[in-house]
Amino acid sequence: MLTRRNATEKRAARLGETLVEAAAPVAAMDRRSFLKRSGLTAGGLAALGSIGVSGVRKAEAGFTAPNVPVELKKNICTHCSVGCSVVAEVQNGVWVGQEPAWDSPINRGSHCAKGASVRELVHGDRRLKYPMKLVDGQWTRIDWKTAISEIGDRMLAIREKSGPDSVFLLGSAKFSNEGAYLFRKFAAFWGTNSVDHQARICHSTTVAGVANTWGYGAQTNSYNDIRNSKTMIIMGGNPAEAHPVSLQHVLSGKELNRANVIVIDPRMTRTAAHATEYVRIRPGTDIPIIWGILWHVFKNGWEDKEFIRQRVYGMDDVRAEVAKWTPEEVERVTGVPGAQLEKVAKQFATEKPSTLIWCMGATQKTVGTANVRAYCTLLLATGNVGKYGTGANIFRGHCNVQGATDLGLDVTTLPLYYGLVEGAWKHWARVWEVDYDYLASRFDTITAADGKSVKMMEQPGIPTTRWFDAVTMPKDKLAQRDNIKGMFVMGHGGNTVTRMPEMVKGLEALDLLVVCDPHPTTFAAISNRRNGTYLLPVSTQFECSGSRTASNRSIQWGEKVVEPIFESANDYWIIYEFAKKLGFADKMFKNIAMTKGKYGDEPEAESILREINRGGWSTGYCGQSPERLKAHMANQGDFDLVTLRAKSGPNAGDYYGLPWPCWGPPEMKHPGTHTLYNTNLHVKDGGGTFRARFGIERVVKVKEKDAEGKEIEKEVKQNLLAEGSASVGSELTDGYPEFTMAFLKKNGWDKELTDQELAIIQRVGGNNTDTVSWATDLSGGIQRVAIAHGCVPYGNAKARANAWNLPDPVPVHREPIYTPRTDLVAKYPTRPDFASFRMMNVGASVQKKAVDERISLRFPIILTSGRLVEYEGGGEETRSNKWLAELQQDMFVEINPSDANERGIKDGQWVWVDGPESQSKARVKALVTERVSKGVAFMPFHFAGWFMGEDQRKNYPQGTDPIVLGESVNALTTYGYDPVTAMQETKVTLCQIRAA
Repeated sequence: MLTRRNATEKRAARLGETLVEAAAPVAAMDRRSFLKRSGLTAGGLAALGSIGVSGVRKAEAGFTAPNVPVELKKNICTHCSVGCSVVAEVQNGVWVGQEPAWDSPINRGSHCAKGASVRELVHGDRRLKYPMKLVDGQWTRIDWKTAISEIGDRMLAIREKSGPDSVFLLGSAKFSNEGAYLFRKFAAFWGTNSVDHQARICHSTTVAGVANTWGYGAQTNSYNDIRNSKTMIIMGGNPAEAHPVSLQHVLSGKELNRANVIVIDPRMTRTAAHATEYVRIRPGTDIPIIWGILWHVFKNGWEDKEFIRQRVYGMDDVRAEVAKWTPEEVERVTGVPGAQLEKVAKQFATEKPSTLIWCMGATQKTVGTANVRAYCTLLLATGNVGKYGTGANIFRGHCNVQGATDLGLDVTTLPLYYGLVEGAWKHWARVWEVDYDYLASRFDTITAADGKSVKMMEQPGIPTTRWFDAVTMPKDKLAQRDNIKGMFVMGHGGNTVTRMPEMVKGLEALDLLVVCDPHPTTFAAISNRRNGTYLLPVSTQFECSGSRTASNRSIQWGEKVVEPIFESANDYWIIYEFAKKLGFADKMFKNIAMTKGKYGDEPEAESILREINRGGWSTGYCGQSPERLKAHMANQGDFDLVTLRAKSGPNAGDYYGLPWPCWGPPEMKHPGTHTLYNTNLHVKDGGGTFRARFGIERVVKVKEKDAEGKEIEKEVKQNLLAEGSASVGSELTDGYPEFTMAFLKKNGWDKELTDQELAIIQRVGGNNTDTVSWATDLSGGIQRVAIAHGCVPYGNAKARANAWNLPDPVPVHREPIYTPRTDLVAKYPTRPDFASFRMMNVGASVQKKAVDERISLRFPIILTSGRLVEYEGGGEETRSNKWLAELQQDMFVEINPSDANERGIKDGQWVWVDGPESQSKARVKALVTERVSKGVAFMPFHFAGWFMGEDQRKNYPQGTDPIVLGESVNALTTYGYDPVTAMQETKVTLCQIRAA
């Protein structure tokens, strides 16, 4: 992290300079002259393309011109999800300098290496400068009009022949909320649910696991709130490298509270170096570790019995599973001694408040959803949810992966988690003011194998982890009209999915590939495509306005720093232009205002957010108007460092960024919700309960003995609502269902609706207004009345330790598809093959084959992957950044000294890493280190540009190749998908390592 300088002096100096410059006579200098003096002309920057990796020069600071006024613009870092504010200094339309925002309660005047270098993204010598297409293997410059016309014609031709589902839409966690929403809306008007983004491959299992436990699929507390924790478990995360600025909050909690910091990880990471207790586990054994901890909790009576009684359903079912995980069995499976887990269990259960922090080490597995469910169960058993310093602190990866997930870039849902059922579609049809029948007509209806009609409008789409299988598999094996024929990508890397050799085959079989990105990405270079590929230069989020949602659900507004550089365009304009070409812009944008942009009319970000507000009742995206968000950004210094609540000023009482749910229309001035499910606060102050989204009771069959001693089966109704627990100030002091018009009437509160609210409810409900709910009432009246009586609109239920609708209602351990412990597969097998997301998941067959063929003897080393502090995601942006490229120039594999010695491998030498599928291999440098244990290897996932030993630099358009290239670890990663979300298994596979 950068060290904070004296903020007051620094800010005063800047302001003084700005005022002097603004008052001084401005020297005659046009923008071209200014760029030339700044050394920022395209030609000057492009020269860097001729420098080899070994000749990377020291990065140089920017230039600030004298006598030219400086404008200050505030935006958000476009890398991880912490949400650091950036203050950009702009002269003559050029971004010339930056500072971290000193007043931001999140980054407090600090940046990591990536954040400190974001200005380079907008000077972008490696950026795509104009639209291009591939013609007989050569990149050819075209204009925007030609690109949109040709691509649109090709999309319509695919639609006519194969149907709308044959175009796969891949969106981005780099979108603003407004861009993500527009792209999901675009998919709806095009007629497909095959629209996805990076969350599929990072935290889709988190969303599924957490939402199925207590209601919402998001972080319960905040980075800042970790300062209140007295015990932290960090499991499957390395925030010191992945979320560096977040570590100031973690370490402050450690120092101020003398907190226990327990890091559970297969690798001794930079985060583990800060731990008070480091627990090294075998990759893929998360559930045995958690159940091993709970075994000691239950044995010693450390569980929170009253919390469980009042607010948890199904904990006895968990007890039965946990009882199987004795210390001896846990050590046999994981390698962790029972005494160490007993110490961890005691600290977590008794030295409270305690929090559990996780990232992709937990989620990117075939048991990812089950892992998350187990983590949540540990929190519930110890009463560590719904209070300050507790909770599931889930560190998301990209800058707006939370917001893009919220806004519906997911194959299973519409914006804000409304699902795909008819009622959800009708809700959004009302918000968009289009006929439901029109939307339905845009989708295919197919005949299933059983002869029944299937409305594709209500079917989950193809996930990004399996799109290439949907291209290449036999048509009759795919549950849609035809294979995928075209792919339209906006802001997503091509090296981020497993089984890359198979992915390349899918790329080469596509009729159409469109890549919209500031950089060409791996998609442009990795295959042998010769025609039908288009590259469209998209601007970064610094070149447009809009909001983004950090991991803690706080929403921040970023103002446009500069106009899109070169011939790039922003997401809003591109989506609008394609909607016009495809014939539905008039309907899609009928209620969205236009503003004048670089190329003419473009959708206004503020207007898009207001439409989100009008429809976002289910998740509480209804109260964060553009005006409120801008006021927060302008007054960041008013917000408390720990509570995130404004103590004074125009936003007094608000939590920073109005973290969702922020109930009611903006005029209601709800403060947002800092801590989910916190019954210690009134709902008007951000209090909450567990969601009643699974009904009020569950009917189960139990076996009993009758009076004669015979075993009989009978049905028992089990209560799902909270018992003797409610949020402060609630007039309903016990559990209650979600609010509907019928429930308002039952309580006699319907008379409190205004005439206008009632009229809207009647319009929504038609002849049956009783069914109109807090989530579908476009007036907000049901929410307003519920909150006036101290009630949470979504009800007051128990969290579920038993999630009966999931494949494993209580999580069970299942060995990875490729495991070195073949002796455990019989007892802990993966799930049987099953149909999922329109195709078969054959993980069990793959695992059986691996065991039968004794793959682990030829590939004996467990391979796992993760992040580096210098790079982010697939790495196209950060490896193209000269400030970062000089910090990390080689792809590598970490190998234990014992394994290296057995193979005659020395530190720094070139080696081949071989994978067990598709004859995959990667040529990388060896880093011999005890960070990894014997039998385990680690590779970062940010590299591309080499593929199985081949340098692909020549395949990029001239001048756009990243400065640093390297092999992708996902050339080696293998088959394996979570049954709930189709998450890929990148954290556990097998490999062999040999000298090159």
